[in-house]
Amino acid sequence: MKAMYQGVMIAQSNRTLVVEGNHYFPEQDVHMHYLEPSDFKSICPWKGEAGYYHVEVRGQRCSNAAWYYPHPKEKAIHIRSHIAFWKEVEVLPD
Repeated sequence: MKAMYQGVMIAQSNRTLVVEGNHYFPEQDVHMHYLEPSDFKSICPWKGEAGYYHVEVRGQRCSNAAWYYPHPKEKAIHIRSHIAFWKEVEVLPD
């Protein structure tokens, strides 16, 4: 799978984990220089508190377009150190 924004590949992996229809990329397969930490948080009842990143490429920003669970609950422990994308970031087969 790959994640694309503004025509640039920001993540690529053959080891994504699919949870609730979203592909979670291992952090080491994400080009982290395109991500900027956000203060936004959300809560999932079974995964825990999600943190977010803004995605920025060539001066174009998509706010809160990537999320992760730094301290997932027990049932979601397998997605620790993984990042998922949404909004204008396209997740496509490689």
